[in-house]
Amino acid sequence: MNNWRLPGSIAAFTILVCLSAALIALLFAAPLPSLTGLLEDAYLHHLIAFSFKQASLSAVIAVGSAIPIARALQRRHFFGKILLLRLASMTLILPVLVAVFGLMTVYGREGWLAMLCHRLGIDYTFSPYGLSGILLAHVFFNLPLATRLLLQALQQIPNEQRQLADQLAIQGWNLFKFLEWPWLKRQLFPAFVLIFMLCFTSFAIVLTLGGGPQATTLELAIYQALSFDYDPGRAALLAIIQLCCCGGLLLCSHWLTPIRAHEVSLRQTWRPKVEGVWARIIDAAAILILVLLLIPPLIAVTTAGIGPQTLAALTDPALWQAVALSLKIAVVAGVLSVSITLMLLWTSREYRRRQQYGWASCLEGSAMLILGVPSIVLATGAFLILNQTIGLSRSPAYLVIIVNTLMALPYASKLLESPMRDLANQYSRLCLSLNLGGWQRLRHIELPTLRQPLLQAFAFASLMSMGDFGVIALFGSQDFQTLPYYLYQQMGAYRTQQAAVTALLLLLLCFLIFILIETLADRNAHHKSTRL
Repeated sequence: MNNWRLPGSIAAFTILVCLSAALIALLFAAPLPSLTGLLEDAYLHHLIAFSFKQASLSAVIAVGSAIPIARALQRRHFFGKILLLRLASMTLILPVLVAVFGLMTVYGREGWLAMLCHRLGIDYTFSPYGLSGILLAHVFFNLPLATRLLLQALQQIPNEQRQLADQLAIQGWNLFKFLEWPWLKRQLFPAFVLIFMLCFTSFAIVLTLGGGPQATTLELAIYQALSFDYDPGRAALLAIIQLCCCGGLLLCSHWLTPIRAHEVSLRQTWRPKVEGVWARIIDAAAILILVLLLIPPLIAVTTAGIGPQTLAALTDPALWQAVALSLKIAVVAGVLSVSITLMLLWTSREYRRRQQYGWASCLEGSAMLILGVPSIVLATGAFLILNQTIGLSRSPAYLVIIVNTLMALPYASKLLESPMRDLANQYSRLCLSLNLGGWQRLRHIELPTLRQPLLQAFAFASLMSMGDFGVIALFGSQDFQTLPYYLYQQMGAYRTQQAAVTALLLLLLCFLIFILIETLADRNAHHKSTRL
């Protein structure tokens, strides 16, 4: 075997072994139900129906609301726009429990909005639990994501088309119908499928805001079967059903998503002229909705965490033990995720250079396979394997790291795939002429040039791991607590003051890590551009 085949083969084999072991454990542990039994299981029908219902409603609300917001952000230029877009990007790596704490502070029965309604003499009836609370939290996380995706689609419209529409005085509804809608609809279905998948496999939101058996999803039912009922067979059966649903959704999205051709505009900038009072009012209202959705929960977390109780809460040794464990898991998972992604893409790129596209697609697809396997399914398989062999460890850090590493691979792959291909197109001939390959090429060409996307991929993978609650909820204990698990324990025990400090600390850690790595990446990009 040639050396260039080895890295990707090892990485793909490792991924397939982990996934296969989890799935085999599920298949052996799951009871063999009869078709009649499945058809007559009313609670299982409710779980599947509610999982699809909440995911569909969340995706429809997020994507539908994102259309006017994306149009407003594309057309308007105002102070704080860049900051607002960065906050929208931050929701992708914001720990779920921190956002839930902020949403409860604002929209809870004793929250800010309830107090305002009480002072105005208005009866506040909104419940942050059950379906309404789940939808609110999902929209908080996914509306900014949908907005960024649709804004990107609008920014891809060739400036020549916008200039022509301006010259023909096409405005209002006709501008949307004939110019913007053809570009928006290309991204609507992929955005809907992505958000649907994220909501369908949501765990922490449903666990904290679900309203009992009537608001339970498949993912939460798996956790309950293992943690409360200790029924591995039931958990395995639910995990297999969950896996089939996710796999079917991925296949449908792959078949139904059209291949889009990218057009290149010859002009650099073209700002459309948007006139009319109603257009200004609609755009202002759309931007205000995004601001009111994002800003108050973050302010709530900040203000609630600063007070007389802050110093006492920060002196708790258990808090800093949770911080240390979270940082350790996040750093190791981030390094492993980026390393495995580099190994996959290195070999995949060499296959493509040799026009062996089938093998290249297989390697790249091995990372994307994980999108169809929710973290709770992987964790359940690992739980069954350990329980039936060596037993569960008191400190299963390695298991949490492995699952978090696997779950971050699709995102790290997407961040590094295009830069590595561009680098190959730019430097392959030079490396061949200098007989530069293997470790020497990686050291002198790849790593220095790819430092910015590598740092971004590491930041994303690490922050995903730090804020993860799905895996640690299954393996966490009093002796093994990450910061999200510690926060969940405080919220469950109604220790609101201490939970506020923990939520603020987790938020600050994620912000600081994100800003530090972004600064290092930007400094590296600036240094590279000055050298050129």
